[in-house]
Amino acid sequence: MTRHLPLLLLAAFNAVVLLYFVLVNAFYLGTSLIAFRVLRRYAHRLKSLDVEELIATAGAPPITLIATAFNESATCVESVRSLLTLSYSDFEILVVNDGSTDDTLARLTAAFELAPAPRAPTATLPTRPVRGAYRSRRHPNLWVLDKENGRKADALNAGLNHCRTPLFCAIDSDSLLEREALTRVVRPFLEDSSVVAVGGIIRVANGCTVQAGMVTDVRLPRNWLARFQVVEYLRAFLAGRMGWSAIHGMLIISGAFGLFRRSTVVEAGGYAHDTVGEDMELVVRLHRYCRDHRIPCKIEFIPDPVAWTQVPESLRDLGRQRDRWQRGLAEVLFRHRRLLLNPRFGVLGLLAFPYFFFLEMLGAAVEVAGYVAFAAAVALHQANEPYVLAFLMLAFVLGIALSIAAVGLEELGFRRYRRVRDLLAMFGLAVIEGIGYRQLNTFWRARGLVSVLRGKKGWGQMTRQSFAAAAP
Repeated sequence: MTRHLPLLLLAAFNAVVLLYFVLVNAFYLGTSLIAFRVLRRYAHRLKSLDVEELIATAGAPPITLIATAFNESATCVESVRSLLTLSYSDFEILVVNDGSTDDTLARLTAAFELAPAPRAPTATLPTRPVRGAYRSRRHPNLWVLDKENGRKADALNAGLNHCRTPLFCAIDSDSLLEREALTRVVRPFLEDSSVVAVGGIIRVANGCTVQAGMVTDVRLPRNWLARFQVVEYLRAFLAGRMGWSAIHGMLIISGAFGLFRRSTVVEAGGYAHDTVGEDMELVVRLHRYCRDHRIPCKIEFIPDPVAWTQVPESLRDLGRQRDRWQRGLAEVLFRHRRLLLNPRFGVLGLLAFPYFFFLEMLGAAVEVAGYVAFAAAVALHQANEPYVLAFLMLAFVLGIALSIAAVGLEELGFRRYRRVRDLLAMFGLAVIEGIGYRQLNTFWRARGLVSVLRGKKGWGQMTRQSFAAAAP
């Protein structure tokens, strides 16, 4: 019996791995089916909805766009030009230069004729010292804060301290918003006073043509890593967040593009400084704060407001990004573990939080170990045919099918990629992405868990290039 114990343990662990894949695919299938139904209804409603008329009737609430920048000289000017083209009647742009060591501030000053100007704070969230405020002579609604480096959350809080409007939009300084992005993302606030945050979709700008701060021609990237991320982002947003939002289980709004009710965020304490997952941490804390103070609270995702962003094109940069994302996820989930299986928080506590805790966070380690255990079972002739087929079906085939479904959701709802060859390529990428790329991503996520256990902090560096350089 003792001699066979390792083989019994191997068989038991392989059964656990199969159960993990069943649960992961079941959740993805469930959110995809919900997203399919919701997206059809949403697309039909958009055809009959005049957003401009809605805003004219309800009034356009003023919005401040807070864009944080640290060493973004390659993209900051193009990104700000994009923001200046937004078709919204009442908005300010507040760029927070978080102690950049390159010529970010100098490039912004030269491009937009910045001059020192007084700007009094409206809140007192703790931040690193602000060294100065500047206003554009050419664009009166463009402001730049220059402050000592304190990382992204600190920069966002500095922006909140100087925000004068009831709503603020947090974006990355290397993101490009589409002209109607604000008009579309503000709609839930006009329709429901209990909405405190809304997230839009993030799309991959690599390979697209950018002119005057606008994406004028949407194409797939040439770089293969970036191409895989196009499909990955569609799956995460259209098949994932769309489904979670529909059942009121949203735990994440991307830091690259989200609109928030300023008063609620300030009352909840602003962004947390001690995590690299400050965007998710804020959303989870908003849920808790509103529930604890009996404040009606809805946090939603809608798929038509678009922010375009550059994604990593090297294995080193992508690995660092995914390591950081996993560290942020783990930090947030452990900090707010009181929500886990807590019926007081409804869908969040009983469904969304357990999914992210067990399947997205811990599941990375289980999946990596599962591939090793599968290889060991095959090598030791302990893998019978039904088990091999079940593993391949659950680990690869169903994942590929769900990626194909995500591409189908994109085609059903928006058709951003107009070229037939791009659409066909995306379906091909959905197949290839499930064999190799996804496993590599899982390895990086598992490495992120190790980084958490080792107490690793910091964001790490990522190579930036200008949007013009990213185009074909």
